Amino acid sequence: MENRQFCSWWSGVPIQDSEQKATAAAAQCSAAPFWSKFSCGIYCAVAIAALCCFYTLRLYKNKKKVQRNQPGASMMEQLVPEITTHALSYLDYQSLCRLSMTNSSMRRAANDDNAWRALYHQDFTTEQDDVFPPNGWKSYYAATKAVTAVNTDYYRILREKNRVHMRHLWRRADYVKCIHPGGPLLTGYEAVMESWEQVLNSDQQYDCQVRVVRMRVDRGIAWVTLMEYVNAVVEPFLVTNVYEFHDEKWFMVHHHSSLLTIAGAVDPGIFGG
Repeated sequence: MENRQFCSWWSGVPIQDSEQKATAAAAQCSAAPFWSKFSCGIYCAVAIAALCCFYTLRLYKNKKKVQRNQPGASMMEQLVPEITTHALSYLDYQSLCRLSMTNSSMRRAANDDNAWRALYHQDFTTEQDDVFPPNGWKSYYAATKAVTAVNTDYYRILREKNRVHMRHLWRRADYVKCIHPGGPLLTGYEAVMESWEQVLNSDQQYDCQVRVVRMRVDRGIAWVTLMEYVNAVVEPFLVTNVYEFHDEKWFMVHHHSSLLTIAGAVDPGIFGG
């Protein structure tokens, strides 16, 4: 069933029929396939919203004050926090945001820090289990998602060899740095842009596949590490990209790419040993 049809399924239905519609919506949610892959996250959000709508309308009709653990309270208010967090852990980013816009009970539940922490570890990495974001996990998730989008855009620019977009991607500052594979350390916006002009003007094509992407965001600075495979080459490049947040936008300030050396083939002399 399409989302729009599903969401408007019970619109205009008399109050006495709302419970049946909401129950059917919940059944549709539980019967949908691939639940573990979030293919029906929006169905769950709509179903829960429908159930809460029914209880709210019934409460209004009876003119009773909403109290926790009493008949007439919303479904979410009757659940213990652990169950609520577990239920919300099945929703993806978009569905969780939509759920927060249904009513006040859903907004409180969907903004729960534990739910966003679980979603972050699910979508990104579990390496940062001991991180305590100062603005909460929802804000941290949004910042990480924004950095992910910018880093993805960098590879789109490289693939399209778009020199104009590459210049806009980098922060115009004298402290930005870039190290291309086997190349020297370049410092300053103009020096870095000149190197990218040479890279993008060459006949080389850049079809990059990235693996093992890890990132960390902290006070307006984000660094991303990954393994980059160019044009299906077996040996990957090890890449570090650093971004800074200025004027409501993330800019690249550092790029370092080097070819992964086969284990056991490292010359100890390069470390000073």
